[in-house]
Amino acid sequence: MTDQDDPPAPRAPRRAPRRAPRRARALLPDLAPWHSSRDFRLLWTAGLVTAFGSFLTMVALPLQIKELTGSAAAVGAIGAVELVPLIVFGLYGGALADAVDRRRLILLTEAGLGLLSALLLVNSVLPDPMLWPLYVVAALASALTGLQRPAIDAVVARIVPHGQLTAAAALNSLRWQLSAIAGPSLAGVVVAYAGLPLAYGLDLLTFAASGLLALRLASAPPAHDAEPPSLRAIGEGARYAWRRKELLGTYAVDMAAMFFAFPNAIFPFLADDLDAPWALGLMYAAGSIGSVVVSATSGWASRVHRHGRLVVAGAAVWGLAMAAAGWLSNVWLVLLCLAVAGGGDMVSGLFRATLWNQTIPEKLRGRLAGIELLSYATGPQLGQVRAGSMAGWVGVRASVWSGGLACVASVGLLALALPRLMAYDARTDEHARETRETHGETWTAPT
Repeated sequence: MTDQDDPPAPRAPRRAPRRAPRRARALLPDLAPWHSSRDFRLLWTAGLVTAFGSFLTMVALPLQIKELTGSAAAVGAIGAVELVPLIVFGLYGGALADAVDRRRLILLTEAGLGLLSALLLVNSVLPDPMLWPLYVVAALASALTGLQRPAIDAVVARIVPHGQLTAAAALNSLRWQLSAIAGPSLAGVVVAYAGLPLAYGLDLLTFAASGLLALRLASAPPAHDAEPPSLRAIGEGARYAWRRKELLGTYAVDMAAMFFAFPNAIFPFLADDLDAPWALGLMYAAGSIGSVVVSATSGWASRVHRHGRLVVAGAAVWGLAMAAAGWLSNVWLVLLCLAVAGGGDMVSGLFRATLWNQTIPEKLRGRLAGIELLSYATGPQLGQVRAGSMAGWVGVRASVWSGGLACVASVGLLALALPRLMAYDARTDEHARETRETHGETWTAPT
């Protein structure tokens, strides 16, 4: 019998599809916004470039003040001169972002920030650098940041499809956290080995590069019936936030978490209390590391539709982990708790951003971003004051763990007091439906 006469071999049974790779993909970041939106790629890259430059100045500026004065109080005064302009111009910038072309606002403020970096560079190369310009530049930079950030936050929902906004928030957070880890390290090396002028010069170059990228963004004009920026316009945004109790809940949860459980100011004392001064830098970095882990494994987040519950759960994890960090005496366990806290905060922040972007009307996005900036700016500042005051009264570790427990309790009370936050469902919420229809999209279950 020839080979041609042989009976055909039985067909091998079809293998079941392999599921492990699919599960692995579900943990990876969702890159859909990067692939689908050219403007998102430009904005993301510009933000990455700017962040590294800003960290250079963030390290160089206080160091220069220290060298000129030798005073810790003079260095600490930077925070005081930055806070008020950030709040005032953040609120005004929100109203402005709803009234003008957001692309133009981003470009103008980016140019202004670059000019301020040039002033720092010029001052640093003088034979006798002056002190007062450093504070003036810090205040002006804070004001320009307040004007710019609401426009950047508001434009994301316009350039990214509605169903990809969670993924966009995760990618933006990943960009920021990676910059927060690598930026200060790079800045420290540059300042230590090359000097302050090079740090300011590199920051100036990053603003030039990010400005060129932002120049390629599509125009983002306001609505035809946009209201000019005014106190009345800001008040309209505040009234809208007050009516939306689930939206109000996201602001309140964030404020409570930061006020009660943001002890960064007393980390140097905590490190001493643990007999581990070498771990101070790791304490500051641990939260960012936890946030990066969550952002880098956030593929699952786009499948979540009850965002309010994750906002509350993430803030509760933040508080519990901070409480544990105050109780424990092993420095490595403390660092682990701080990383877990950063991950919890990332989860809460991710779904806060999703709820905002998927439900706020286009004409109000700038003003609501300004209100969000207000809570973002004041919460950590007040939290540092609380932590320092409590540490002087009851001790460092007691300040940390009591703040963590107070955070959990306050977040739980807010969840009970604002049931609409816990009941929020992106599939059925009327505000989410309206914004989907604005994008010309319909909701479909994630696969």
